[in-house]
Amino acid sequence: MKHIYWLLLLLFCNCTVQKVKKSVYDSEVFEKGHMGFMLYDPVKEKTLVSMNEKKYFIPASNTKIFTFYSSYKVLGDDRVNGLNYIEKGDSLLFWGTGDPSLLHPDLQDSTVIHFLQKRPEDLYMVDNFDQISRYGRGWTWNWYPYYFAAERSSMPVYGNVLRYSKEADAPVAKAYPYTALLPLSKQIDNTPDSYVIRRDFESNIFSYALNPEAGELSFETDKPFITSANLTKNLLQEAVGREITLIDDLGYSNLTHQKLPTAKVDSIYAQMMKISDNFLAEQLMVLVSDELFDSLDLSAAIQYAKDSLLQDLPDEPQWVDGSGLSPQNMFTPRSVVRLLEKIKEEVPMEKIKAYFPAGGESGTIRNWYPADPGEPAYIYAKTGTLSMSSALSGYLITKSGKTLIFSTFFNNYTGSSNVQKEELQKVLYFIHSNY
Repeated sequence: MKHIYWLLLLLFCNCTVQKVKKSVYDSEVFEKGHMGFMLYDPVKEKTLVSMNEKKYFIPASNTKIFTFYSSYKVLGDDRVNGLNYIEKGDSLLFWGTGDPSLLHPDLQDSTVIHFLQKRPEDLYMVDNFDQISRYGRGWTWNWYPYYFAAERSSMPVYGNVLRYSKEADAPVAKAYPYTALLPLSKQIDNTPDSYVIRRDFESNIFSYALNPEAGELSFETDKPFITSANLTKNLLQEAVGREITLIDDLGYSNLTHQKLPTAKVDSIYAQMMKISDNFLAEQLMVLVSDELFDSLDLSAAIQYAKDSLLQDLPDEPQWVDGSGLSPQNMFTPRSVVRLLEKIKEEVPMEKIKAYFPAGGESGTIRNWYPADPGEPAYIYAKTGTLSMSSALSGYLITKSGKTLIFSTFFNNYTGSSNVQKEELQKVLYFIHSNY
C-alpha cells in the first residue's frame, strides 16, 4: 500500500511539473521576447523546470541580490562603519566610508553628528571624494533629476537628496533638510497639471510650480542634489554647529585609524531590497570596499565578491554596479538560483522574509502575487525593471510546505511589463497550489 501511495505521489508531481513546463514553453505572452526561467527544488537538488537558464540576461535590480549577499558576508548584520578618523594632537581628522545612513530621510542616523559635536579637537574633513564616481558605468545621463539615480559619494549626507513634501492644506512644499545651502530658489513659469519640482542639470538650483487648483494635493518626492566635498563639509558644519575645515588627503587615509559604528545594517538591507533602493545598494558596495581595503573602490569590492564569494556560481556574473541600473550587468538564471540557494543556506529564513519583498504584502510586489485570503505570503522575491527588461527571482513556498527557488528574466519586450507579470503570476500561483 505504501508503494502505491508513493507511486501516485510521483505521478502527481510529474504531472504538475509537466503542466508548469507547458505554461512556460507554450505561453504566447512569454514567446514575444527573450525569456529565461528556472525552478529548482533545493531539498531534492533538482531542477524542475528550465528555459534558457544558461543564457545571459540584463538583470536590472536583481543585481541587488548579489549586492545583498556580498554585503551580508562582509559587513554581517551588526552596525556599519560610518566614519574613519585619526586623533592628531588638538586635531581630529575624519573621512567618509560610504555610509548612506547619515541624516538619511528614512534612516536618520545622527551618530556622526553627535560624535563630532562632542569632540574637543578642531575638526578637519579629509577629501576622499575622488575615489568614487558620481554615476555607475552605463547609467543614462538624463536620470539626473530622479531619486532612483541619486549620486554616489564617499560621505553621503541626507541620502544625497532633498525630500519635498506637501500636506493637503499647505500652500507650498517643504524640504528636508531645511537648509539655506540647497534653496528652492525660483518658480517655473508654466502651470502643471498638479505639481513639478526640477533641478538644473549642472547646478543645485531647484524650481517649483503648483497648480493653483491643486490646493488639496499632498505628496512626497525626493530630488537628488549634486554632491561635492565642499557642499558635504558645509552641510555637516551646519548640522554639527561647529567649524569644519576641508583638507586634501595627503596620505591620511593610509595611516592607522579608528572606526565609528553607526546604523544597524539590517535596516539598510531591508530598505534596499524591499523598495529596490538604488542609492543604498551602491553605497553598500562602497562600504564593502571600505571594510575590505580601507579604501573606496566599488569595482574592487565587486571583483572580490566574484573571486572569493561567488566563485562557485555556474556562470561568471558580468557585474559592474551595486544597484542594477547599468545595462552592462548580465547574469544567467541558473547562477541567480544558485546564489539564492547559498543565501538560503547561510541566512536564516526569518531574515530573508524580513529583507525580501513579500507577494501581496510589502515592497515592490505588494500589489502582485497575493496569497489566498487568510494565508501568509508565498512569494519572497526581488524584482528588477529597466527599459525592455524585467526580472523576478526568489523563493516560492508551496501549500504543501516546500520552499522552491526560481529565477525569471524578461528581456527585449515592448510595452508594459504588466503583461508578463500577469502571466507569471498565474504560473507561480499554480506551482504554489499544486506542487
